[in-house]
Amino acid sequence: MYLNNLSYVYGTKKKKKRVGRGIGSCYGKTCGKGHKGQKSRSGGNIKRGFEGGQTPLYRRLPKFGFKTKKNFLTEEIKLSDLNKIKSNIINIDILKKFNLIKKNTKNVKIIFHGKIFSKKIINNLKITFNAYMAIKNMGGIVNV
Repeated sequence: MYLNNLSYVYGTKKKKKRVGRGIGSCYGKTCGKGHKGQKSRSGGNIKRGFEGGQTPLYRRLPKFGFKTKKNFLTEEIKLSDLNKIKSNIINIDILKKFNLIKKNTKNVKIIFHGKIFSKKIINNLKITFNAYMAIKNMGGIVNV
């Protein structure tokens, strides 16, 4: 086998598009670029995401990855976690005392998960409706 015997398999090598070679080639005159306009000129390219001067989509959408500091100061507590507290009155200070929430937490919400076995008085805490009903059914009081 010699180099002059090697050849491409038919269909693997595509012919180059010859533009500007007359009407019969389908790429004569305007060379397949249409008439006038930025894209028909030499060196006329539009950068990716350009929308004709309108503020592009990537600048209109909010940036991803932002985390509000409010989330770091907010926690959720399960209803069943209230059984660990010995006192009947529950507020943020007591939750911090029993290490159920972090020391720097400002907002707490009680969610309905599990059961409660004694009546509790909840002061100044957010609470879901089902958790509220569970505390009411046990004879507890919720002060918001």
